[in-house]
Amino acid sequence: MVNRVTPSLEPRTTGPTPDVDASDPRTSRPVLRTELRAFMASTPGRLTSLGVVLILLTLAAGLLAAATVGNRQTHLGNVLEETEPLANSAQNLYSALSLADAAASTAFIWGGLEPSAVRNRYTQSIGEASAEIVTASAGLDSADEVGHNTLTTISADLSVYTGLVETARTNNRVGNPVGAAYLSEASHLMQTSLLPMAQQLHSAQESQVTGVQNDFARPPWWPVAAFALVLSALIATQIRLAQHSRRRFNLGLILATLSVAAALLWILTVGLISASTTSRALDAGAGPLHELTGARIMAQQARTVETLSLARRDSTEAESAAFIEKVNNVDTILQALQRDENAGVDTDVLARALDARNQWVAAHQRMTDSLGTGDFTGAAKITVGDGEQDSAAEYGVLDNALWQAIVDARENLRADISHASRVLSASAPGVTALAVVAIAGICIGFWPRLREYQ
Repeated sequence: MVNRVTPSLEPRTTGPTPDVDASDPRTSRPVLRTELRAFMASTPGRLTSLGVVLILLTLAAGLLAAATVGNRQTHLGNVLEETEPLANSAQNLYSALSLADAAASTAFIWGGLEPSAVRNRYTQSIGEASAEIVTASAGLDSADEVGHNTLTTISADLSVYTGLVETARTNNRVGNPVGAAYLSEASHLMQTSLLPMAQQLHSAQESQVTGVQNDFARPPWWPVAAFALVLSALIATQIRLAQHSRRRFNLGLILATLSVAAALLWILTVGLISASTTSRALDAGAGPLHELTGARIMAQQARTVETLSLARRDSTEAESAAFIEKVNNVDTILQALQRDENAGVDTDVLARALDARNQWVAAHQRMTDSLGTGDFTGAAKITVGDGEQDSAAEYGVLDNALWQAIVDARENLRADISHASRVLSASAPGVTALAVVAIAGICIGFWPRLREYQ
C-alpha cells in the first residue's frame, strides 16, 4: 500500500527576502521623492529654498533694472543722433521750399530782370532744399518706405517746379502775360504737393521725438518695485533668522541688504532725475519747438499768398482771408508762448516777433489798399521794396525772430535729452554689480546656517 504525502498549505520560504535594487528606476524614483520631501520639510531644506528664492529675486531685479535703463538710454540716444536731427532736416526742407516759392513770386513782381539779391535768394533756397533732401534721405531708416517714397516724390516734383519757374521767368522777361500762368502753376505744385509732403515728413519725425519723451517722462517704476520687494524680503528673512537662531546679526545678509538698498536708491534717484529732465525737454523743448515751427510755417505761407496775389495783380477775398487767418494764428502762438513761463523761449525774441508781425500786417493792408486803387507800382514797392516798414523787411524780421526762437528751443530740447541720457550712463553696470554683490552676500549669509546641520 502506497503512502501519499499531503502537501502543506503553508507558504514555503526558500531564503531571505531580497533587498530593493536602487538601480531599478521603478523603485528609485519613489525613494528619491520621499527623500526630497523629507529634506524640504527639514530646516536645512527650508533654508536652502529661501536662499534660492532670494537669489532669484535679486537676479531678476538686477536684470530688469539693467534692461530698463539700457533701453531708456538707447532710445534717448537715438533721438539725439537720428530722430531729432531728421525732424530738424525736414523742417529746414519745408522752410527752404517755402522761401524759394516766395522768392520766385518776388522776382516775378519786379518784371524783366529781377535784382541779383532776389535771384540769389531763390537759387540759395533751391540749393538748400536739395541738400536737405539728401540729408533726410540718409537719416531715414531703410525700412521706412513711406519716408523714402515721400522724399523721392519731393525730389521729382522739385525738378518740375524749377522748370516751371524758369519758364515763367523767361516769359516775364520778354513781357509775355503767359508767364503769370506758369508761375501760378509752379506755386500750385509747391502748395499742393511739395510743401504738404515736407510737412508730413516733419510731422512724422516730430511725433517720434515727442513719443519717446512721453514714454520716458516717468521714472522706471518696475525696477524700483522689484528692488523694493527684494529689500523687504531680505529684511523679513533676517528677522526670521534672528528669531530662530537667536543671533541678531548676519553679516552676509546685512551686506546683501545694503547692496539692494543702494541699488534701489540709485535706480530711484537717476530715474527721477532722468524723468524730470525728459519732462522738462517736453515743456521747454519739444512743445515750444512744435509751436514755433508751426508759426514759422504759417508765416511763410502768408508771405507766399501775399507775393503771389501781387504777382497776379489781383488780391481776392479768399486770399486776403487766408493771409489774415495765418498771421492771426502766428499772433496767437506767440502770445501763448509769452504767457507760458515753462516754455523757456527768450521773451525779447518773442516781443520782436510780435512787433514785426503787427508791422507786417499794417504794411500788407497798405499794399492791399494800393492794389485796390490800381496802384500796382506802389503796391509792389510796399511788398518787395527795401523800406524798413514795408512787407519784405517786416516779414524778414519776423522770420528771423522765429528762426532764432526755434534754434533756442531746439538747443533746450537737445540739452535736456542729453542730460537725461547722461545720468543713466553708469546705472546699468552699477546696478548689475550691486545685484551681484547682494547675491554673494546671500550665499555668505546662508552657508554658515546650513553647515550647522551637517
